[in-house]
Amino acid sequence: MMDEFHRHFTVHVWDDIADKDGFLASHGADIAAVATNGHDGVAPDIMAGLGNLKIISCYGVGYDAIDTSVATARGIMVTHTPIVLNNDVANTAIMLMLAVSRRLVHDHDWVCSGRWQEQGNAPLTRSIEGAKVGIFGLGRIGQTIARKLGAFACDIAYHTRTEKPDLPYRFYDDLTAMAKDVDYLIAITPGDASTYQKINREVIDALGPDGTLINVGRGSVVDEDALVAALEDGRLGGAGLDVFANEPHVPPALCKMDNVTLTPHVASATVETRRAMGDLTIENLLRFFNDGSVTTPVPECAHMKVAPLRPQ
Repeated sequence: MMDEFHRHFTVHVWDDIADKDGFLASHGADIAAVATNGHDGVAPDIMAGLGNLKIISCYGVGYDAIDTSVATARGIMVTHTPIVLNNDVANTAIMLMLAVSRRLVHDHDWVCSGRWQEQGNAPLTRSIEGAKVGIFGLGRIGQTIARKLGAFACDIAYHTRTEKPDLPYRFYDDLTAMAKDVDYLIAITPGDASTYQKINREVIDALGPDGTLINVGRGSVVDEDALVAALEDGRLGGAGLDVFANEPHVPPALCKMDNVTLTPHVASATVETRRAMGDLTIENLLRFFNDGSVTTPVPECAHMKVAPLRPQ
């Protein structure tokens, strides 16, 4: 990926720059594009120091670390890399469902610790076949999860800001009500002010001691303290988490629970998907500098079109 960047552009790697303030002062006006990821984004002070910035190309579907209101006010295009990661993120959500319901990590330890020999068979687990699943966020990835869960004959419900009447799934306008009615709650919604800690104690208690929370969206969507407390108290049956509130820091209590499976924000982290994400990141830049168009603008920038500006 970096070879491709160097082939098409003059590249400055931010992490390699020792005097960042000095760089912005001497070169900030020369920078027309920033390529970043959804976790790091572009800090407001950096954006302010790039007076001629025209485009931010984000390597990832989430872009909550980029202030799109500031970008659009300045006429800066913001792009991201949706679609190409739908399948792997959906697969990770289902993998976590299976890992928690079948206690995969617990049973792996049961074998390797010698408990199978000493204590006999591991305790029975639960099947996801025919389970009731509520999806919080039925965008592209959420719909892919729903479609794939059809292979398990799951009963799908969803909660979004607006109903999608063209889809064959049950809509809830209240997240707590949906949590009360399902066995699994899958969070795959963007992280922003409107979704911050939407999965709070009330929602978690509605999911209940037989319910499982799966989060492959953003850690900010879940009240992590409430989640840990519910798991410790037995008010929630289990959790499968790929994202966390303060990455890479994870509440230590979660690491000690047999009914919890954790992965380090790797839902899209396959060679194939990451290559496709890199290709799309560069494609957005090349198209922008060729004719002012892009392949995958973020929704806030979908209306924008600017005059082409070829990079130096």
